[in-house]
Amino acid sequence: MKTIFAMLLTLMISGCATLAQMSAYTVSDSELEQVLDGQLSKLQKKSSLAGIPLLLNVDDMTVTIGPDGKDVVRLGTKATASISAFGFSYPAKVSLELEGTPYYDSEQKAIFVRSLSLLDSSIDAGGYKGNLAPVSGEFMKLINGYLASNPVYELDTTNKAIKLLSTVPLQLSVEQGKLSLRPKS
Repeated sequence: MKTIFAMLLTLMISGCATLAQMSAYTVSDSELEQVLDGQLSKLQKKSSLAGIPLLLNVDDMTVTIGPDGKDVVRLGTKATASISAFGFSYPAKVSLELEGTPYYDSEQKAIFVRSLSLLDSSIDAGGYKGNLAPVSGEFMKLINGYLASNPVYELDTTNKAIKLLSTVPLQLSVEQGKLSLRPKS
């Protein structure tokens, strides 16, 4: 009898430890940035600007979660636009600051950033420095299109606690520096 009681007590304690782990799952700015940095090679698109061939390539991305107390994710991108004309290629460095709404998809068990809006843009090309809206629009299409179908973070369901957590309906909340997934109340 004592053995059964000890086994039940052990099972209850381990269950409580698992529930404590499950109470919230957080993803930090640096974790999101690390995932996005790993995906940068996929952020490339051939396009055209006023009929001139243009190759867009994102080189670096920074992530800030919950800036200024807002429920958004802010992305800073540094990219290269290579314009090909008259047999020459002209590179231009483009910097964009974007803001989007994080969204948790329970079927894919992943976090997406959607509804991006452009906060700031600048270009540095051949001595010209300033704001160039047409190139910014092309980069917005590239990044919006990519993030619409590619998550910024996927839950690791090989972890038993995370797998168990992902079986219940979750709500995503934005806190400064992190995204939190908690069971819906």
